[in-house]
Amino acid sequence: MKEGASEARSTLDVYDLERAGYRDVWDLQKELQNALIQQKRNPEHTEYTNNDLADILLFVEHPHVYTLGKSGNAGHLLRSVAELNEIEAEFVPVDRGGDITYHGPGQVVGYPILDLDRHFTDIHKYLRYLEEVLIRTLAQYELEAGRAEGQTGVWLKNRKIAAMGIRTSRWVTMHGFALNVSTDMDYFSHIIPCGIQDKQVTSLQRELGTEVSFDLVKKQIVQSFEEVFQMQAHWAGGCRELQDKISYFNTVHNG
Repeated sequence: MKEGASEARSTLDVYDLERAGYRDVWDLQKELQNALIQQKRNPEHTEYTNNDLADILLFVEHPHVYTLGKSGNAGHLLRSVAELNEIEAEFVPVDRGGDITYHGPGQVVGYPILDLDRHFTDIHKYLRYLEEVLIRTLAQYELEAGRAEGQTGVWLKNRKIAAMGIRTSRWVTMHGFALNVSTDMDYFSHIIPCGIQDKQVTSLQRELGTEVSFDLVKKQIVQSFEEVFQMQAHWAGGCRELQDKISYFNTVHNG
């Protein structure tokens, strides 16, 4: 282990991007992933300093969008592009695993950009950890969530409340999870969510029968993330602060 790695391992910088387009945030994830890979592959990088990138968690709320994973079935989109335009939604094939899913207003989307060399190099374990983060979060609302055999995500019996799909390169992650908080569930009727035909989709607000604070959900997710991954979270700002961090990183490491 490199000198200073324990300090870097313990830090999670959290950025709340609020409402942002899917493609823009996808590009941002790729930029961050490449920066973390570049950082750890640098032969002159022998210790971690404040100039380096720690592990990052991005929160975002997307406009209506359907995304299809690289192993997904396009037939699980039940509407044409023209019909999607009528409901102000777009369709984006992406480079994550998994099938088709929906993102939109009222949904907390989290994109952890983690260097798993700082934690463990096991993709299945990583997915189970992400599930555990959301299971613990939902427990704060007295909901007994769990897993479904052979499926990725978080469930309340036969009702899926959170979807997941990730991509890794050189053990650096991107993409992540989507937790339905106050999501308009009608948008799921335009797809076969995650390619699963015999299950329902639900939201936190639907289960509780009352309005839920979006900001509080994000805070509870971060708390659960700290517990599960044994990290110390730092709320680092929003899009502007993240762009400043990236610019500073590029100046220091690329001249």
